[in-house]
Amino acid sequence: MDVQSAATSSGGTRRRPYACAWCGRPVVDSETGRRRKYCKQACRQRAYEQRAQTERTSLPPGSVVLSTAEAEQLSDRLFELRCAAEDVATAVGERAEHQELDALCRTLLRLAVDAERLR
Repeated sequence: MDVQSAATSSGGTRRRPYACAWCGRPVVDSETGRRRKYCKQACRQRAYEQRAQTERTSLPPGSVVLSTAEAEQLSDRLFELRCAAEDVATAVGERAEHQELDALCRTLLRLAVDAERLR
């Protein structure tokens, strides 16, 4: 069943999964009402604390502050994602078998989900 267009028993449609605005974990969203930004109350609280803290500084509104380690981890995940995309492009150019392309695309998707995490 396709997650993007799966019909529910109540007749509505499910929303596509998305990442928590704080930690990047998948958000379990209800089918009605406003879309949630955070996966749990603790992430909502951490985001509030960071917004309150940045308001007392010269940082522009909406800034996200990452530690050096967090920034390096994010950079590493993005590098892995780029390498996986290059692998897919190379395999397509070499007319690789379906099974190989499928495995490369699954890896690419997993790395893309990981790259969405800020923390």
